[in-house]
Amino acid sequence: MTVQLLNHCDEGPASAPPLLLGPSLGTSYALWDAVAPELSTGHRVVRWDLPGHGGSAADLIGPGATVDDLAALVLSLADALGIERFAYAGVSIGGAVGLQLAAHHPERLTSLAVVCSSAHFGGAAPWRERAERVRREGLEWLVESADARWFTPGFTVPRLVRDHREADPGGYAACCDALAAFDLRDRLAGITVPTLLVAGREDPATPPAHLREIADAVPGATLLELPGASHLAPAQVPRAVVAALRTQLDGAPASGMAVRREVLGDAHVDRAQARQTPFTARFQDFISRYAWGEIWTDPTLSRRERSMITLTALVAHGHYEELAMHVRAARRNGLTPDEIGAVLLQTAVYCGVPAANSAFATAQRVLSEEETP
Repeated sequence: MTVQLLNHCDEGPASAPPLLLGPSLGTSYALWDAVAPELSTGHRVVRWDLPGHGGSAADLIGPGATVDDLAALVLSLADALGIERFAYAGVSIGGAVGLQLAAHHPERLTSLAVVCSSAHFGGAAPWRERAERVRREGLEWLVESADARWFTPGFTVPRLVRDHREADPGGYAACCDALAAFDLRDRLAGITVPTLLVAGREDPATPPAHLREIADAVPGATLLELPGASHLAPAQVPRAVVAALRTQLDGAPASGMAVRREVLGDAHVDRAQARQTPFTARFQDFISRYAWGEIWTDPTLSRRERSMITLTALVAHGHYEELAMHVRAARRNGLTPDEIGAVLLQTAVYCGVPAANSAFATAQRVLSEEETP
């Protein structure tokens, strides 16, 4: 028997760390359109649709459904895709699914981001009333207020409003039943997964106080409030959400300036800073953030190995002034003069004898400085 899965979009390298993204009630996985492509450069991003939303069948859940039922569907999707452990981020009901997974299936999660969501959604009665009316009248009466509930005044995303209008009333109502029954406040203190809470400061549906409540209860959780954002933050302020999720997934970037000083030395960096002008300031910032804050801090290669690669590249392109600086850096990174010589000798084979001849002259001058009292 074929198991029916949630409709989903799978993007990014299959071998990359997996990230599952959950939608909010009334939207499809298009909610993440401005975020997922950015994150898929370094992650396998799987976005999914709620039952009755987007391309997911409405009968995946029924009346009286729970958030645990939705979480089980997400796990079934992950299993079908061969994903054992994954990072997870979700908005609103999608965030509730993430909390449910973290509380009951922590072994499946590597990290959790709860975006514009809650550990409870204001009591059961309003959601049961909404479910009953949707089953009776459909969704048009709700669609009329979508922009007010989802965005700050003057902002809209027509695709998401259309998704709301086209959602299946039965599937939508079943999701309302799940929200009515959801209250995870008594389980929050037991969540051990690294957790980020993202609140839209202008969110009327799940105000920042709801995210603060989770942050105060989950050990070690981080809370971020986004100014100018309402309930659907990934659609309204995608750059801020991308930045927050990248930090959650990959860790905060190291201090590029600190690494630059460790490798090149204070004297060199101080000289570079002293020569900085308004014209060169952005370039200096680029070097510190990108070269030193991302590349040189990547633990895949040691600093010794990076020095050897850098020496070779500089010889290949004839950048002998930079070569002198990086010969000094190579010594700080632990390379001996003999090891530096061996690197330069290899450049004679692959970069040419004249280039290596100039490189040896530059390195000899730098190394002799060490011997001068």
